[in-house]
Amino acid sequence: MAMAKLSIIVQSGAFDRVHYAMVLASAAAAIDREVTLFFTMEGCRALRPAGKLGAWAAGEAALREKGLATLEELLAAAAELDVRFLVCELGLRAAGLALDDLRDDLGIREAGAVTFLNDAGSDAQMVFV
Repeated sequence: MAMAKLSIIVQSGAFDRVHYAMVLASAAAAIDREVTLFFTMEGCRALRPAGKLGAWAAGEAALREKGLATLEELLAAAAELDVRFLVCELGLRAAGLALDDLRDDLGIREAGAVTFLNDAGSDAQMVFV
């Protein structure tokens, strides 16, 4: 029996919330669950290139010091495990960003809420962060 797809909505721009969304996504993908992340509102900022996440440098350093996976490591792992990255059209505009402002190493696709819900399907488990 196949496991239900995991669909995660990342609305928060808080480092700890985005980091844990990536922990969940990577863990689920590692056990062969299909995973989609849908970044919206302030969560869209998490998809900017690493050099533009200056405010999160302390959080990354603290995790690294404790031997824990950093956000950068989790993003790379998720991409390697074929996690689908969607970014909300409305969320991008609300955050004052464009698709071109985001990383180009994660295969990020711009989508709306309807696309995300269709992607999730009727039997997906959904988590809101």
